Amino acid sequence: MSKNSFFNEQTEQSLVKATIVSKYFDVWANVIISTQKRYPGRSSGKITHIDLFAGPGRYADGTQSRPVKILKNAIEKPDIRDRLVTLFNDKDEENSRSLEKTINDIPGVETLKYKPRVENEEVGEKIVKMFEEMNLIPTLFFVDPWGYKGMSLRLVNSVLKDWGCDCIFFFNYNRINMGLSNPIVKEHMDVLFGEERVDALRPKLKELSPPERELIIIEELCQSIKSYGSRYTLPFTFKDALGRRTSHHLIFVSKNFRGYEIMKDIMARESSSQIQGVPSFEYNPADFLPKQSLLFQLSRPLHVLKGMLPKEFAGQTLAMREIYEQHNVDTPYIKKNYKSVLWELEEEGKITASSHRKGTFADSVKATFPEL
Repeated sequence: MSKNSFFNEQTEQSLVKATIVSKYFDVWANVIISTQKRYPGRSSGKITHIDLFAGPGRYADGTQSRPVKILKNAIEKPDIRDRLVTLFNDKDEENSRSLEKTINDIPGVETLKYKPRVENEEVGEKIVKMFEEMNLIPTLFFVDPWGYKGMSLRLVNSVLKDWGCDCIFFFNYNRINMGLSNPIVKEHMDVLFGEERVDALRPKLKELSPPERELIIIEELCQSIKSYGSRYTLPFTFKDALGRRTSHHLIFVSKNFRGYEIMKDIMARESSSQIQGVPSFEYNPADFLPKQSLLFQLSRPLHVLKGMLPKEFAGQTLAMREIYEQHNVDTPYIKKNYKSVLWELEEEGKITASSHRKGTFADSVKATFPEL
């Protein structure tokens, strides 16, 4: 599929992606603005959204794209409307002109305190150096390149270095999977994974099955991002129309656990399937078809968590919230999974708990795990 044909019609996957980004933007903006109100002298009072590969603003079928949704949402909310600074960019001149026109046609766009900027620049060293040298106000940074050109660890880090800045980026798995074995694009892979890491990765991939290959590629990418500092990363997988192959991943990066927790909840809700209440963190169109697979029926991920907690916290007494925060990072489990499992463990006499209402396990309830 050519880049131009991509914007002919919005796919289900694109809609889910736009929904995840828009929902996170809304919650992130409210959290940042609330903090700014409590500490007015510590920031400019502005928030920023930057999208370096913004596209034309709408699909050929008339469907509005992600930048338009974010601006329309901002117009409706005075706190965001008066603080939001936006920068949209697309190196395709036709796309940038179309986006600018689409933005100007949004009802009420003139009520935004800061007029949206639309640029037409190639994403590369110049933009990275500009961000590296700036002290950014709180920024939600979205990067959705067509393939891999322009995407780099330095680009992500150039924004994440400052307070209140989070990043969501599109990882085109098919193109990058092929690029890892293509010497012509070695430079692009080096800046995406880090040269030493990607050189060590290539030999490992040769003997792996496709699912194993995908897991290790995503793991290495997330570890590369974390190597720039203490970061939380969260990938969300998109499958093709038949549900057989991964098309791409949406990867969230933050320095703050609260941001990670918010995005994890959003991605959990947008997952196309859950097993025992544990979200898949995947959008798979095939999940909407009847499931007959024996493997699917026998999957019991909540039982895995139930077996992990007594071992992980043996001999300790902790509040539910502490258990959740210490354990959930880099797992598929969300807060309600921990509440459910802790309640079951208490009912079975495998842990004891402080006083609480039957059938619940609030954040403050303390669980005591016996020594092994």
